[in-house]
Amino acid sequence: MAAATGARIAWPVVEIRHITSEDLDAVLDNRRRAFGPLSGGGAETWRKLVSPMLPEGRYLGAFDGPRLVGTARINPYVQWWHGRPLSMGGVAGVTVAPEDRGRGVGRALTHAAIERCAELGHAVSALYPATTPVYRSAGYEHAGVLQRITVPAEALRTLGGPGGAAGGVKLRRMGPADAAELVALIGRVHAAARASGPLCFDERTWRLWLEDDDDFCYLAEDGFVVYRWSDGDIEVDNLLAGSEATARALWSMVGSASTVAKSVKAFVDPADPMLWMLRERSKDEVSQTRWMFRLIDLPAAVEGRGFPAGVRVETPLEVTDSPRPGNAGAWLLRVDGGAGSVTRREAARGESADGDATRLTIGGMSALFGGVPTATLRRAGLLSGGSADADDALDAAFGCAAYMIDYF
Repeated sequence: MAAATGARIAWPVVEIRHITSEDLDAVLDNRRRAFGPLSGGGAETWRKLVSPMLPEGRYLGAFDGPRLVGTARINPYVQWWHGRPLSMGGVAGVTVAPEDRGRGVGRALTHAAIERCAELGHAVSALYPATTPVYRSAGYEHAGVLQRITVPAEALRTLGGPGGAAGGVKLRRMGPADAAELVALIGRVHAAARASGPLCFDERTWRLWLEDDDDFCYLAEDGFVVYRWSDGDIEVDNLLAGSEATARALWSMVGSASTVAKSVKAFVDPADPMLWMLRERSKDEVSQTRWMFRLIDLPAAVEGRGFPAGVRVETPLEVTDSPRPGNAGAWLLRVDGGAGSVTRREAARGESADGDATRLTIGGMSALFGGVPTATLRRAGLLSGGSADADDALDAAFGCAAYMIDYF
């Protein structure tokens, strides 16, 4: 990871610089005013989470003279796109002091966070918006969902069958020492499933989460679960399984509390195989939270993304991106054999841009990358030009149902 340079970014309304340990009390005060109070234990966990990020320059502060007026944090994540991992900057902890709202502080922090993502080597970035306009103006666009489903605990208990909850699958309790094994497991399962959108914390963060005594954490050879009691029912933070047997073992173990817990709330892939294993399923009790996505480095993101192996595409694109002009201009997109690239059209063909290209804002390009259909993007004003054949080719290459199972 890149170290903090200490460079200061000047904005008309505030000065943006890296947060230091001396600023953490002020950061925590701003966080309380923005999101509500933390418990004593919650504040301690927050400090453990963010302190290692400070020397890496992952926490930005907006200052009016000596006074902290806003913050933004860039979490180090890996995010899978059609089964291939990309370095992703998860923008979180964005706060503006109540008395300083409306001054453009949030906009300044967002643009600074985008540039810092680039400096840290993140090809893409994602965030959960408290408000859409400020992030959309910086090039983020809605791309996927965080879905929570509520199911009867008894319905999960029976997934294990007559052989017991584990059904012959070996499960063991998981703790901080298992963080490296867990990270490797998550990568294997998402790659095999050709998943699009889910992320993984780094080992340091997983060690911190696995220290929580209120969470029950179990590991299998090709899966894991993290769950807890919540108001008399069960809440599943993470459950990932690479096989039917492991999925049945983990879900039925969660459901084994059905004599006490009547329901289980779980963050899941909208196409989680558990939903097809349930004996009875006529309607789903679902809530969704939207997340927004942005390409930080267009060529690196396309080169790092996975694509369907049977799809071949060669089509011109024109992208506009005022905050990051390196992404803007005329490109030639090529997809073949599960891999993709974009090259400058002049360099690729010795020609200048013309009217045959599909034209996208960076928000539109980011949404397309995240699987939003071209027909949607056209009707939303985020894509124009091109042709029906080009639209079909782009949908075949990028089409997916992007999701996360982690909130940050």
